[in-house]
Amino acid sequence: MKLLFRQRFFSWLDSYDIFDEYGNTAYQVEGRLSWGHCLQIFDRSGNAVGMVKEVVLAFLPRFQIFIQDQLIGEIRKEFTLFKPRFHLDFNGWQVEGDIFEWDYKVSSGSETIMRASKRIWNLTDTYEIEIMKPENALFSLMIVLAIDAAKCPH
Repeated sequence: MKLLFRQRFFSWLDSYDIFDEYGNTAYQVEGRLSWGHCLQIFDRSGNAVGMVKEVVLAFLPRFQIFIQDQLIGEIRKEFTLFKPRFHLDFNGWQVEGDIFEWDYKVSSGSETIMRASKRIWNLTDTYEIEIMKPENALFSLMIVLAIDAAKCPH
């Protein structure tokens, strides 16, 4: 399964349209006015399904991940000199990025959960997300949203 994550060009707050591989809207993401990033995720029917919220009093970027109103995990950027690393406190998954911060892989042991690649020749942040199991689509999207927000100071 693939998702295309595209930031809206004209938006005061972080807003994204998420499309499936057939060009259909899969999710919409709306930024909420808050101290730090707060991204509300809606399914194709307009139902709120998740949220990514920045923990603002942290030394390095840190985000909490919610399904409905329940906290299910956290992702924190770790201090490194060259290759970006994130600590993911969710399902025992690990996140690894490349030196340019364009490509990311989430895995569980030797199993790949998803890959995300940033398309660099676009006016807005655009990622292609390849998800190995469709039931991990929302979780994968939330991880990519947190990583993208960690790279963009508010």
